Formats: sequence, C-alpha cells, structure tokens
Amino acid sequence: MMNRRQLLATSAAVAACTGMPRAFAAAYDLVIKGGRVIDPSLGLDAVRDVAIAKGRIAAVEANLAGDAADTIDARGKIVTAGLIDIHVHAGRSKEGPPMLLQDGVTGWVDAGSGGADNIDQVAVIARGAPQIGRALVNIARTGVMPGGELMDINAANVDLARGAVLRNRDVVVGIKARLSNNVAGTNDLEALRRAQAVAEPLGLPVMIHIGQSYSPLRAILPLLKRGDIVTHMYAPAPNGILDEQGRLLPDVTAARRRGVLFDFANGVADHFNWDSIERATRQGFWPDTFSTDWNTASRTTGVVDFPNIMSKFLMLGMPLMQAVACATVNASRAFPVFRNRGTLRIGAPADVAVLELREGTFEFVDNFENKRTGRQRLFPSATVLAGKRVAARA
Repeated sequence: MMNRRQLLATSAAVAACTGMPRAFAAAYDLVIKGGRVIDPSLGLDAVRDVAIAKGRIAAVEANLAGDAADTIDARGKIVTAGLIDIHVHAGRSKEGPPMLLQDGVTGWVDAGSGGADNIDQVAVIARGAPQIGRALVNIARTGVMPGGELMDINAANVDLARGAVLRNRDVVVGIKARLSNNVAGTNDLEALRRAQAVAEPLGLPVMIHIGQSYSPLRAILPLLKRGDIVTHMYAPAPNGILDEQGRLLPDVTAARRRGVLFDFANGVADHFNWDSIERATRQGFWPDTFSTDWNTASRTTGVVDFPNIMSKFLMLGMPLMQAVACATVNASRAFPVFRNRGTLRIGAPADVAVLELREGTFEFVDNFENKRTGRQRLFPSATVLAGKRVAARA
C-alpha cells in the first residue's frame, strides 16, 4: 500500500509520461507592472515592477520575470506605498474608511472626533475599517462640538479621558486638543496641560490644532514634547507660525529641532491661505506630513481627496519625491502602528497607491476661497491593500 508521498510521486510521473497538464502556483499573487515607482524610504524613483506575494512586497525590479495571478498595468502612472492620512474624521461613520481607501489611503487617524463620551463609537468604526484606522481622544469629553468644546474647561476631564484611552488601547494612538479661540477661548493652555497629563504617562503624543488662538505660540509650543504634532501648521494670524512681519517664529524652528512634528491638514475654514504657506516655505519651512482633515463630505469641498492635497504642494514648488514622503514614510513615523508601512521595502505589508499625474490646467483653493492654477494634478487610479486590489472609485 502506497503512502501519500509515494502516491503523489507516482501521479506526477504518470502526468509527465502521458502529457497530462499539471496545476501550478503563480510565482506572485499580484504584479503592478511598469509604473514609475517613487519610494522616498528607498531613495527610489524609476520605472519598476512591484511584485506581491502573501500580502507582502516580494520584489521591486525592472522587467520582473515570473507569473502572477493578477496584474495591474501601471504604465504612465506613479506607484507609491499606500498613503497615510494622520488627520481625518473618518471615524464618524462606517462609510468613511472605504471612501478613503478608494483614494489610495491605506492608513488613517481620526483626529479627535470623539472624546470620553463618544470615543467608543469611533473605535467601533476604526475596528471595522478595511484598512488600519486609529483615533485620537479629544481632551474634551464631548469630542468636536459646534460652538467650541473647550469653552467650559470642565469638559477637559483628565480622568475620563484616561479611561477612554485605557478601554480602547487597541485603537487610540494619542490625544487631541483644539486650541483655536473659537474652540477653547482663554482655556487653551490649560486644555493642553490636561491633554499632556493624559498622554505623557501613557507614552502617547498630543496633536494640537492651532490657528487664531487666544495665547501666542511662544506660550503653547513649550508645552509640547518630542513626537507631539502641530496640525493646521499654516493657520494665519493671529498667533500663527509667522510674526507680524511674516518672519518664522524662532519658537517654531526650535520646536521642530526638538522633535515636534508639523502637519499641514487642509480642512475647509481658517486653516491656511496661500500667502501664509508661501511666506513660510520661502523660509524653508515645509510640512513634515500632509493630512486632509477629511470627512465624507470632503469630495465636494476644497479638500477633495489626499492626492489633491499633494497636488497643491506640487503647484507651490515642492518636488514630487518630497510630496510622496509627506504622504507615506514621514507619516508612518508619526505613530508606531504605521512604522512598518509607508514603504515598498521587500517584506513590508503590500499596501500600494497607484496615482495618475495629469498635465493640464487645474484650479486649487485655500480656506478663504482664494484660487490658484496649477499645471499638474494627482488623481487616485488604483489601491492595493494587504496585497489585494481594491474596487476603484466610480
């Protein structure tokens, strides 16, 4: 009586002798063919094929040999690691994360939609998202509120916020404090102190929303530690990153030197104008990361999608490699959960964005309805998540 090994060997021999076809496994699950691969983590900008097997990047080579179960033709397009958006509000509804995924966003952080009273609902959305979704707990127990959630400082309850983190440690990656005058009034510094009282013992970063705050940045920035994030970094006066003469504040460059990150965060109201960006970038102050401040209504606003935000900075003179870095590898360093992402390095999770860079005349808008015209714009073309292609946006 033959054992299993002998039976298989005999079957193979019979097939070889009789010409019977044998089933074979493809070398790769998916190959993205012929795209311009841009990966700042590898210093790579060249036409390459990207091969994926078992949910991981298996090879990045020119004219790759080997069969694939599926192929994406990326000729004439840009292939990058999946985009990581560290400031969205996708945790407000289950429709948000799949929409982001179609835009090339394979990792996101909900930036303070929920506080102690409602972060559990945000966490449910994050856990059910197709891609990695995480959240910041708003130091105000209500989360984002019209009229300003920190106007009553009692809403910033340290014990409640700490409890919200502890019961959602699988999802929560930091604390959020919105410090604008119309959100916090004169409570901005105390709200930030309370956010740090929650974050520091737990080893978490704080993200602060700046712009038109009651207190000047020279009072706010010293309360930030390494790894904390300033979002809406180009918010105009009063109390932005520029002084009355348009010069970058020394406190801002000092904060960056000690490891505070500066994030763009487009949004729709009061967060940036072209003049603020141009004055700052002429002094060499570009974002560490891009984010959108996106929600499910954003496609009909000045946000549109993440590639559109990248395109605004191409118009402003940022090199394409740097723009991709702000959307991928730089963002991956902001939160530990993304540390093995934002790259096409061999063995990395196979999250990939395929983008189309179109030439033409494109209109871009700031938060004050000022319009600028650019000659290039990036559009989402295809997304791969964990090695599998995602249905394209309609």
